[in-house]
Amino acid sequence: MNSNHKTEVIGVASGKGGVGKTTVSINLAVALVMQGHQVMLFDADLGLANAQIALGARATYNLSHVLRGEKTLSEIVVTTKQGVKLIPGASGVQELAGLSQIEAASIVQSFSTLMDDVDYLIVDVAAGISPSVLSFLSACQRRFIVVKDDPSSIADAYGTIKVLSKHMDLEEIYLLPNMVHSQAEGWKLYQRLNDVCVKFLGLNLHYLTAIENDELVLAALKKYASVLDLSPGSAASRDFRRLADICTQLRPIEQSSGGMQFFMERLISPSLSAS
Repeated sequence: MNSNHKTEVIGVASGKGGVGKTTVSINLAVALVMQGHQVMLFDADLGLANAQIALGARATYNLSHVLRGEKTLSEIVVTTKQGVKLIPGASGVQELAGLSQIEAASIVQSFSTLMDDVDYLIVDVAAGISPSVLSFLSACQRRFIVVKDDPSSIADAYGTIKVLSKHMDLEEIYLLPNMVHSQAEGWKLYQRLNDVCVKFLGLNLHYLTAIENDELVLAALKKYASVLDLSPGSAASRDFRRLADICTQLRPIEQSSGGMQFFMERLISPSLSAS
């Protein structure tokens, strides 16, 4: 284990469901692995975990076994066929869906056992702004907000950003338009939402890129694969590779310890549990 290794911790969120948040998480993870990076994906969409299904992985154990003290976090990690190290969530387990901040903190404490040479930890959180979602997002170094070009998705994305910026004073919030007709449309969507954030929140969002609408994404999900596996030449695959490239070029975030340790420390910080 390299104690000096810095892990980039990226939280992927959305104001509402159905905007492709998990699709973004898994394809970004696969794209980064294809570039030669060590990537861990934490399926923190607790109660509706589906990353393992989308990646065609079979997980014997999941996060519920860790919470019950039956398994350690390292014992439930599975490596997918794409090379992603996956921490499986627990689908349909009611107590996980209502995880409190303290319970969320106990999960992340066990990340100390996974202080491996991981380059990127991608945290796929649930939609909305529940306490556990905010806990996970606050502990990440960067937050990617996935948004579609429809009124409800835009309104919910703004609501999520407002809570993050006002109640937790968080920066490093990035907008990722998904399922748009063109890169130009994605940029316009970013500009519209950013203008509102600047006017009412005094916050400038960062822009990543956009993921164009591509029917092959759904075709890949039906085959339990990433679109990069199924159709590497597709428009969506091109966009996910571009997103991975952009992630590797983002400025380093100064921190006193490795990213995984940073993630754990932020989540169990007393200041967060009091917020």
